[in-house]
Amino acid sequence: MDEDTANDDRSITVTRVIEAPPSRVYEAFVDPDELATWLPPEGFSAEVHEFDATEGETFRMSFNADTEALESYASTFHGTYQELSPGERIVYTEEFESDDPGMAGEMTTTITFEAVPDGTKVTAQQTGIPVNIPPENASEGWDDSLGNLAELVEGA
Repeated sequence: MDEDTANDDRSITVTRVIEAPPSRVYEAFVDPDELATWLPPEGFSAEVHEFDATEGETFRMSFNADTEALESYASTFHGTYQELSPGERIVYTEEFESDDPGMAGEMTTTITFEAVPDGTKVTAQQTGIPVNIPPENASEGWDDSLGNLAELVEGA
């Protein structure tokens, strides 16, 4: 069962059960090549510029539009890993690299991995979403990403 919640306080929570063990799902979050494969939502591809999945270290990525119609939504962002608990939890902050004040601010993303009979319940909670991004769009993006993640790790 998938659950999505968009809150008025610029935060969302998206949940999906993925048919793979927590250790495998976690690995897809901390491997830059795998992350670039599954994280971009539909219509985008990712480029990893910097990546060090160590607590206190940073990453920098771009989502590039696959079509001209989506070009205005392409973005580059960077962040810092706050917590990395293998197979259990990841917490990181991120900011968009944009001059647009509506894209300013630091978001915090918390990913939890819970072993369930069918695999792993992955919950992505994002807070501090910039005002120019409707929370429902962020929720849809995470739905796409977690679907891509499932395709990558299920049965692999």
